[in-house]
Amino acid sequence: MSSNFANTFFSSEDCSKIGVIREDIEQQYKAGKINERERALLITSLLYAMDKIANTCGHYDAYRQGVKFDKHIELYYPNASNDNKVENFCFNEDINSVAKKVEADIVYLDPPYNSRQYCDAYHLLENVARWEKPAVEGIARKMERKRLKSRYCTKAAAESFEDLVINLNCRYILLSYNNMSKKGNDRSNAKISDDDILRILNAKGEVQVFSESYKAFTTGKSDIQDNEERLFFMYMSRIISNHIQSPLNYTGGKYKLLPQIFPLFPQNINSFVDVFCGGGNVGVNINCQQVIFNDIDKNVIGLLKLFKNIPINNLICDIMNIINEYGLSLVSEHGYEYYNCNSSAGLGNYNKQSFFKLREYFNALKRKDKKYYTYLYVLIIYAFNNQIRFNSKGEYNLPVGKRDFNGDMQTKLKKFVVRLQEKECSFISRDFRYFSSQRLTPQDFVYADPPYLITCATYN
Repeated sequence: MSSNFANTFFSSEDCSKIGVIREDIEQQYKAGKINERERALLITSLLYAMDKIANTCGHYDAYRQGVKFDKHIELYYPNASNDNKVENFCFNEDINSVAKKVEADIVYLDPPYNSRQYCDAYHLLENVARWEKPAVEGIARKMERKRLKSRYCTKAAAESFEDLVINLNCRYILLSYNNMSKKGNDRSNAKISDDDILRILNAKGEVQVFSESYKAFTTGKSDIQDNEERLFFMYMSRIISNHIQSPLNYTGGKYKLLPQIFPLFPQNINSFVDVFCGGGNVGVNINCQQVIFNDIDKNVIGLLKLFKNIPINNLICDIMNIINEYGLSLVSEHGYEYYNCNSSAGLGNYNKQSFFKLREYFNALKRKDKKYYTYLYVLIIYAFNNQIRFNSKGEYNLPVGKRDFNGDMQTKLKKFVVRLQEKECSFISRDFRYFSSQRLTPQDFVYADPPYLITCATYN
């Protein structure tokens, strides 16, 4: 802190104090003298204290030259409650990733409007919070911030917004966005046009727009008139609340899109033929007499057969036995602190060696082994992004992931297995052209969701 920031945003004396305090917090945490909550409270206190005395108008884009440092750092104890709702979750992730794994009644979105990146303005506080000690440069002493940049501040904003809305599993969306798309300079103009906003939201539900005049922020160099803050309110008019999500995180899965595609299906279906079934999201939720699941990937079909044919309590017991046998984590029973891990960093470091041993054992198994697909599913649970991927030698080759067989994954598996076992269904692993020679009736319905791109992705 002294080397990089003395007499810039803070005096030399206060920089020394900030550096010593932050380093002491980290060393005490690593030594086990304070826990994760205490560490967070202390860092919070330090960040608030820094911002109170910083030589800046609030953004760390620049500091005032020749200023007298007449304020000095004082730490206060944060008024943190012990009564926080234990079911609340905080994520420090890209929202487009979070959207794929959470469900909500209502989602409020207030993305950046223009090209001004927040990490450019708050880089110093971010630097102290992370305490990774990167190199800094320039007058404002900024660290490298590429991984912190938001796509919502770039030309890719509309594309990112569309991906987000498609993946949100919710009944209502409330978007806050101003009408600055073409009023200021290039840095001030909003990155998503009204046409794109309405197109994207209307594809998911019914939209209303609420608007109120609002004084535009300006440094005195522009005179922007008729500025408005708007709320775009989207209501999903047709919600089917009992959809079951596959426990297989399969590329191209349609779980989030079921409310949009099911209204286009016929009402009375005899046999539903899911030609490229993947994780089975569509077939397990369709209302019909019987489902024919087909996928050219024998591992996918083998897993679906496992879920169909084994009682759920027996399956859970088998999974737990493998987890215990290899010493893998189980946060649902012990919590993160038991493994010296936290939710943000994940469990990869703890599980890495055990995961590799399990992967090695599985790759030596023969497909005919009665526990082959149970071992495969445990690998998927603990693998990166819970994906299915085999190399050209037929070996499962994904690295370890951040999560384990947590409560959400257990619930997802139980619901899927129960629903699948209620249905009349069969499983095939054939080339899609096989179905062109099969005799179908007018009451049968063929659903085709093939790979879209000519790539080397596993599911192609």
